[in-house]
Amino acid sequence: MNAALNPVAAVPSVTGDAETRNQYFDRLFTNPDLMWLGQNTNHFPLHPSVRKALHDAIDDESFHAYAPPLGMEALRAAIVADLGVPDQSAVVTDGAVSALALACRAFCREGKGFVTTDPGWKWPLQFAAKAGSVLTEIPIYGPEHGFKLSADALAASTDENTAVIYLVDPNNPLGTTYTEDEIRAFAMRAREVGAVLIHDCTYRDFADSHTLASRFYPEGTVTIVSFSKWLGLAGLRLGALVASPELLARILPHSQAPLGASVLAQRAAIAGLAVKDEWMAEVIAQQRENQRMIVEAFAELPGFEVPVFPSQANFIVVECSGAGVTPEALVSALGEHDIMVRQGTYHTPRFGHRFVKISTTVPKAWAQALCDVLPQAVERARNLPATAALF
Repeated sequence: MNAALNPVAAVPSVTGDAETRNQYFDRLFTNPDLMWLGQNTNHFPLHPSVRKALHDAIDDESFHAYAPPLGMEALRAAIVADLGVPDQSAVVTDGAVSALALACRAFCREGKGFVTTDPGWKWPLQFAAKAGSVLTEIPIYGPEHGFKLSADALAASTDENTAVIYLVDPNNPLGTTYTEDEIRAFAMRAREVGAVLIHDCTYRDFADSHTLASRFYPEGTVTIVSFSKWLGLAGLRLGALVASPELLARILPHSQAPLGASVLAQRAAIAGLAVKDEWMAEVIAQQRENQRMIVEAFAELPGFEVPVFPSQANFIVVECSGAGVTPEALVSALGEHDIMVRQGTYHTPRFGHRFVKISTTVPKAWAQALCDVLPQAVERARNLPATAALF
């Protein structure tokens, strides 16, 4: 048993304290044998040109200087071109979370509505709460909702007091995405009530098709993109916020990053965008095969269900309720095999007791390892006590 990966053994009393959480995560990070199947990070080897760009940036020591505050112009232009929004501008940030924080600082207001889905990405909810926003989480988990937001549900939950609509698309953790008609309806509702629509497109590159809300509501949409997931730069921290020049004029006074994002990360991103079509074709093929393998492994065990397949992102949700194991116990049991997956409560207190989330942009050997130990881990999970999640 690897106690460092087992919350039951490693941390018998979970206090939620930041130091305790960090020490637990440090044990994960410093384990060289850990198979990361829980954070949606991309662990495929870098494209050779991206690797070269990183090495070149080290060798020429350009990192001694600060990058331009809004990002390198070559990268800003490449992001806009990749999205196909020539009339908009990109602001490069220290990861997509920083872009989301900036947008929330700009538009969340005390007493004004912040509307999103449940489940969804939790950090913008925390940013909005700190601003004093009135939070509304529209439930989308379950077949009765189709595991996605509807135009009617959004209309019923928004009004003239709504300042921000936050949409994660494809949804994290569910892996569902939206049609062009659905995105158009969301954008029209945001315009109708005068809300800013923050369209978090972190996982758009894994979807079979994807529609930008800014096509229909350019004056009020903030698009968020990330280089952590598709390009595998999570540890280098790089994202971007894209919006019209007029909207950016309202956003930039709230920036707390006047010195620019990582030079190394930006150089890697420029190289990555140049080979994106080639790179993503291979990544998507491999991660969809991993999805299939994992789904088939769970299908051999009674009580588990995969409600969204194929996922339009680089992860899948697996329901545990019918199998008689808790998500936290399964996380702990797999952790004993150096396999990290994530419990649903990380994303949603309301629905998290029902599922685990498993990332699939990983080497095939990692996915196979999970499949191989899964029957043993499920039996082990039946005998583990319920534990609180550390992160």
